[in-house]
Amino acid sequence: MDQTITAILLGILEGLTEFLPVSSTGHLILAQSFFGYDPERWRQFNIVIQLGAILAVVVAYWSTFWNMGMGLLRQEEQSFRFVRNILLAFIPAAVIGLMAKDAIDAMLTSPMIVAVALVVGGAAILVLEKTITPKADTGVAALSWKMAIGVGFVQCLAMIPGTSRSGATIMGALAMGVGRKTAAEFSFFLAVPTMIGAATVKILDEPALLAGEASVGWTEISLGFLAAFVVALAVIKAFVAYVSKHGFAPFAWYRIVLGCFAIYWFSA
Repeated sequence: MDQTITAILLGILEGLTEFLPVSSTGHLILAQSFFGYDPERWRQFNIVIQLGAILAVVVAYWSTFWNMGMGLLRQEEQSFRFVRNILLAFIPAAVIGLMAKDAIDAMLTSPMIVAVALVVGGAAILVLEKTITPKADTGVAALSWKMAIGVGFVQCLAMIPGTSRSGATIMGALAMGVGRKTAAEFSFFLAVPTMIGAATVKILDEPALLAGEASVGWTEISLGFLAAFVVALAVIKAFVAYVSKHGFAPFAWYRIVLGCFAIYWFSA
């Protein structure tokens, strides 16, 4: 496949899956295996395009971030609680992620781990959907510090590729009594420090990127970044609107079908 087309398709895949509970990392790993391109050559590309998806969150919720920033300057309690909850939820992943970095990197080479995690995660979502009664949405600032830390530890499950960071945080929040819309938005906001931190660590491990060099070229990286940003921007608002009314079951069944197909594919 042409390198430029591959870059655009991977960017679209990243944008589609980053904020849905289906695992963007898992999809990128499976795409590498299904289509046979060299994952090492595209590793730098995958790091950078995730920042395109993060930029989409900042743009989509620009007014929220701006109001929180102004609220901090005015010393408003709601703004402090918002920032406190994001930081408390970020800390577990930051600490555990650094401690388990080598083990996490080793799992990224196994598409079978991704396949199994997709199925298990899909089943877990179906169970939670059946057992949890949707609560009213109160907003991120209204969450208790215990809820924020709890979501932070649940997010660490997403270090297993195929689990889904957004899926783990959203379903973990729902299990703690958070409303669907608030759970989804908390997951989006939490993605900003979490993914910037993860990308920073990876970039520091890539001397070529720090030197301005890239294995697939900056044209491809730029196209992938742009594709991820545009698609993620469209997905974010549509996803919140959908799950607020309909729940997460369709995403669970998608995970199970894709995971079962991948298990069959890699077992054959």
